[in-house]
Amino acid sequence: MRFLSRFFTGLLFVAVSLPAQELKPIPLPKPQTEGGKPLMQALSERKSGREFSSEKLPPQVLSNLLWAAWGVNRADGRRTAPSASNRQEIDVYVVTSDGVSLFDAKNHRLEPVAAGDFRAATGGQPFVSQAPLNLVYVADQAKTKSSDTAYIDTGFISQNVYLYCASEGLSTVVRGSVDRAALAKALKLRPDQLVTVAQTVGYPKK
Repeated sequence: MRFLSRFFTGLLFVAVSLPAQELKPIPLPKPQTEGGKPLMQALSERKSGREFSSEKLPPQVLSNLLWAAWGVNRADGRRTAPSASNRQEIDVYVVTSDGVSLFDAKNHRLEPVAAGDFRAATGGQPFVSQAPLNLVYVADQAKTKSSDTAYIDTGFISQNVYLYCASEGLSTVVRGSVDRAALAKALKLRPDQLVTVAQTVGYPKK
């Protein structure tokens, strides 16, 4: 297991070091903010799942998911999830087989960070490398005085993801088993940026 951890960490560093000049922002479809299951039904169906199909999420589904998680839902720039004093200190990194991107909620698009398949490096469980999507939540501690607040705000966002997945027939699970130090180095995070947790999303394995 330690060998695999070192292998994937090394792979992650190699991938991040690739030239980024050819990577361009990826626009997302306009989020669909109507429809879905009623809230009480989504709550009754909310659960964690750890078996995922390798089927990729369509762009519209990814767009809707990210908006539900941490999108802008008001003209003043406030979000679908609360944050202490509206500091909005959480960043959402989107990890797929194609690479890593940062969700830009203001412009509703993905800002590429690196090309390559980073999924296996986002956690120790075997399913993370097969699922189509892993979200990595990163707290900018320069915007908040308390790491406790950052974890609480991450919880709000991840619960939004849970409810969206329940509404749309997707499977998801939040994971605390993350090599935070390796991910921080690989993503070139500042010392005051903290990886909180990761969350895997995909269609349930049939």
